Amino acid sequence: MRASGVAVGLFLGARLIGAAVLALLAHADGKHPLTLLSRSWDSVWYLGIAAHGYGHDLPSHDPGPHSDLAFFPLYPALLRAVTALAPLDGGLAGLLLSWTAAAVAAAGIHAVGSRLHGRATGIALVLLWGLLPHSVVLSMAYTEPVLTAFAAWSLYAVLAGNWLWAGALAALAGLARPNGFTVAAAVLAAAGAEVWRRRGKVSHRLWTGAALAPLGWAAYVLWVGRRKGDLLGGYFEVQRLWGSRFDFGRGSLEFVRAMLLHGGRFVFPMALVLVVAGTVLYALLLVDRAPLPLLVHSGTLLLIALGGSGFFESKPRFLLPAFPLLLPLARGLVRTARARPWHATVLVTSLAGLSYLYGAYLVVYAQTPL
Repeated sequence: MRASGVAVGLFLGARLIGAAVLALLAHADGKHPLTLLSRSWDSVWYLGIAAHGYGHDLPSHDPGPHSDLAFFPLYPALLRAVTALAPLDGGLAGLLLSWTAAAVAAAGIHAVGSRLHGRATGIALVLLWGLLPHSVVLSMAYTEPVLTAFAAWSLYAVLAGNWLWAGALAALAGLARPNGFTVAAAVLAAAGAEVWRRRGKVSHRLWTGAALAPLGWAAYVLWVGRRKGDLLGGYFEVQRLWGSRFDFGRGSLEFVRAMLLHGGRFVFPMALVLVVAGTVLYALLLVDRAPLPLLVHSGTLLLIALGGSGFFESKPRFLLPAFPLLLPLARGLVRTARARPWHATVLVTSLAGLSYLYGAYLVVYAQTPL
């Protein structure tokens, strides 16, 4: 418990410093930091759904409107609950929800890392997650903290053999974001491996947990499909009109080719570097023989980032819930800290500087979707 408190404290401290840097730069640019953190890009859509429900579209350049049905319902529902219980407007409620969820996620990430490789690795894993270049999103009214919280504790439940909790948390993760089904995939893969290992002689808890895991994601997709008049394809048509679809990387390759030939904003090559880094880290995770559910969860998130088209600059954000990718780095950081503490300090300080400055750039100056 004490180590978990240290991990969460370090995470919150790291994010508070990041928020302070962002606030200074925002004020220098004549912008209000709370507005930037609570009402930027996707946050506006979630606040609108929380306040008015679904059914409000915006015109787009594509043949059809941008529909709010692309946004999953858990975060707006939680926002509505917070504003009903506390005298806060939607933006502040979103920040309270996201910061709370990020702290819960940090505790879960620490629990996973500690179970696998000891408390020091758990703390290092949380610190690295809080210092990712896109970790500014964890301080915003976005859904990644909520998804990561459910993902981390569901994966921990799988590792601990608590199948009912794993399935229930995976179902909630599936209601949080479109890529939340990766948690259900991890639970189902682990359950399948356990059934195979035990030759079918498993408890009813495993079967129940496995059955629960995909229900959240599937229920929302089918609900949108019914509302759009196409039960199985309606939700994916909504996403297509947003420019998001899985095309096995064709759209991403075309975008990278155009970027290399004609250039582009700084966020685009940075996004490419981060996705490539994620791919390398996944290879290291495979070499380390990480547990199957962690491989499935992270691998599926990476596959979505690599194979999905649209919003190339958002791909690093989509990888924020893939915290197991950082396990090899966390173990290396612990070894470095024990052998050469000064080197570890310089490394962490450098990561923090990159995270704070790049995060502030994304929110204050970049003017591109996160």
